[in-house]
Amino acid sequence: MNTVTPASPPSAAPALKPQGCTNLKLRQLMRRVTQHYDAEVGKTGLKGTQYSLLSHVFKLGPLRPGDLARAMKLDASTLTRNLKPLVAAGWLALQAGSDGRSRLVSITDSGREKRSEAQRRWRVAQEGINQILGVAQVLALHALIDTSLERLSPLPEADDEQDPDKAAA
Repeated sequence: MNTVTPASPPSAAPALKPQGCTNLKLRQLMRRVTQHYDAEVGKTGLKGTQYSLLSHVFKLGPLRPGDLARAMKLDASTLTRNLKPLVAAGWLALQAGSDGRSRLVSITDSGREKRSEAQRRWRVAQEGINQILGVAQVLALHALIDTSLERLSPLPEADDEQDPDKAAA
């Protein structure tokens, strides 16, 4: 005869509770990870954020700044600020869109070359993270981040006053 043993009451286990501020811990981790990637990608003259922006435009472009901001989960002012140096360097171009009020962001030939150069350095940085943390830890971290992002509310849509398609004009 099989008997089922009742589970221990929840009060029997010691209550585990996070200690410290999750936001602070995440920011500390992000600073260290960013420093690691910027040390490698920086050898090309780009910051990691600039490489990411070039890569998004390379893969998705030409596209409206608003669509780019949504794809990158950035607000309009951050995208506009990040676009300026890449446009000034000639790696990205802002062109007229389908109507007089909209713009399109596209990558230039020199931007493709810069992205390719930075991509090689990014791979070195990624392999370094894999080695430092261990592949299993990196996979677990990615899974935790993905799950957390799914559970957290998405960023609110840009309102009309902060329309990134008009802000980048």
